[in-house]
Amino acid sequence: MQSLPTLTIGQYTVPHPVVQGGMGIRVSGAGLAAAVANAGGIGIISAVGLGMNSPYFDIEEKNPKTRQTRFFEANRLALIDELKKARDLSPEGVLGVNIMVAARDYERLVKTAVDHGVNLIFSGAGLPLTLPALTAHRPEVALVPIISSVRAAQVICKKWQRQFNRLPDAFVVENPQAAGGHLGAKVEDLNDPAIGSEAVIPALVQYLAENVEAPIPVIAAGGVCDRATLRQALALGASGVQIGTRFIPTDECDADQRYKDFHLNAKPEDIVLVPSPVGLPGRALQNPFVNRVNAGEVPGAKDQCFANCLQVCKFRDRRETFCILRALDRACRGDVENGLVFAGSGVGQAQQITPVAAVMAELVAQ
Repeated sequence: MQSLPTLTIGQYTVPHPVVQGGMGIRVSGAGLAAAVANAGGIGIISAVGLGMNSPYFDIEEKNPKTRQTRFFEANRLALIDELKKARDLSPEGVLGVNIMVAARDYERLVKTAVDHGVNLIFSGAGLPLTLPALTAHRPEVALVPIISSVRAAQVICKKWQRQFNRLPDAFVVENPQAAGGHLGAKVEDLNDPAIGSEAVIPALVQYLAENVEAPIPVIAAGGVCDRATLRQALALGASGVQIGTRFIPTDECDADQRYKDFHLNAKPEDIVLVPSPVGLPGRALQNPFVNRVNAGEVPGAKDQCFANCLQVCKFRDRRETFCILRALDRACRGDVENGLVFAGSGVGQAQQITPVAAVMAELVAQ
């Protein structure tokens, strides 16, 4: 059996072709990211809602305007702290930050990340069309859009080349049919073979080979959870994989122990789709909270919008679904009954809570 290739994104090369997925809120913080980087992969901090559980923010603040202002500033300060902690834990590791285009403080978080030593920016939940402009003063930072279609990659390549004279350093291709969290497809389209990895990854690899001079690696995301699925992704033409769910039941995952145990005890049949305030479905683990949402209830319907954190939000604008910020934060803090626990299709692989290094060794073993 052939050994696995190394992975190079921009000027950064890691021994194993594994990128750890960004998972908010505080599921993938400095602890998990540093552990993955130390184990030979690329560690990713999720910038989503970092300020929620930080010394810079009072979650009980009643004034909406004050709460919003302090929330965004808390996110910025907490990201600085998280990056410093990650670098202290992994002085030589390759570290990135996942920042959603849909976040209202997107530009602020991107600039904060590149000014505080991050190696890569991963950006999805929308097309990161302005990302090169925000990072131009730090050309060494690799830029990696997260997409679900070849068409999205084409738009980004053409826009970046024309306006900024640069191209992405890699693409992460999320498979909506298997990925955890928010999905880049509508519910009615999830069974379409055209959006699956088997169709999109080879097509994107071919497009890049035919239209781009320098090689741009393609990273397969969604459903990769063991050696077999990792090798399947590489066989499709991917240069590496992004793995999120498999790293949750680990010692270094930043979520509460109850969150990790909930994942550890979950089985694939526990996975359900849930509507999200961003207007697309999410893949999560079944619990009382999700059951209420799928029954048509709106948990917290009488609450005010917490922080006006998203560009588009059905809870804020129409009081539909739920506050995604509160739901993710509750779960990460350990309230797995009344929070949202995202998960990919590969849930159920772990038999016990183990160190990240043991998971990595299992993934890349020959």
